[in-house]
Amino acid sequence: MAKNKKQRVHALHADSKSAAKVRHGKSPNTSKSGKPSKSSQPPPKKAEPTIPFQAEDRILLVGEGDFSFAKSIVEHHGCCDVTATCFDRQEELYEKYKPQAEEHVKYLEDEGQTVHYGIDATKLDKIKALKKQGGGRFDVILFNFPHVGGKSKDVNRQVRFNQELLVKFFNTGMELLAPEGTIVVTLFEGEPYTLWNVRDLGRHTGLEVRRSFKFMAEAYPGYSHARTLGNIEGGGGWKGEDREARSYVFQKRGPQPAQPHLGVSTGGKRRRGSDSDSSDED
Repeated sequence: MAKNKKQRVHALHADSKSAAKVRHGKSPNTSKSGKPSKSSQPPPKKAEPTIPFQAEDRILLVGEGDFSFAKSIVEHHGCCDVTATCFDRQEELYEKYKPQAEEHVKYLEDEGQTVHYGIDATKLDKIKALKKQGGGRFDVILFNFPHVGGKSKDVNRQVRFNQELLVKFFNTGMELLAPEGTIVVTLFEGEPYTLWNVRDLGRHTGLEVRRSFKFMAEAYPGYSHARTLGNIEGGGGWKGEDREARSYVFQKRGPQPAQPHLGVSTGGKRRRGSDSDSSDED
């Protein structure tokens, strides 16, 4: 009992000393200069990731790798009308991304989503299965990290091959796009990707960039960047999801709603406002 009383007295003594400091202008959270100490200042607010779709949108994913992105937007963003496609045949896919691809596909199919294999991103409007789905009109067509693969080690040729891929993708994608729909392309920052001039490629095909923003992989739990060649034996040290990347949101050129098909992770209604090439977000 005496010990508890002693502790209470010690606490009261400490409080009185603290109060005295405050009375003399020496708050515990104030530095000698009189300015609030760094420890008392709130940490900088982390930027909210931009999510270029809403849960109710009809979404077409092109060029999926192991389908981890598709799984994430269904599982964590509540998307309920997703058509996920990949260039590989089913057997090739399961072999390249073993075992996760098969697990991700099973999840998607169990959730009632659609998966197509062997889909060429440059011939989307020729795929009967896509044209039949809801009249073949999608609110969002999304192509993350398009790349033709190792066709050439020459940088100039690689740039040209990938530009051709994107131009054909834009042209065919517009045929499946809803009137107010958006096409979203995500690329790594820096060369050689900046040499592709994705904004200009879109303009030349009748599209315009309405907005661009930093792609944040952490906004998609469970997502991992899948390399074109497949899983690296032993795991490797390269992780694409850790690399800086940017997403570009395109719409058909012409009179369009002021705000493109965009949403943020906090949910709610889209904000209305005029977006242009200069409205990029960090």
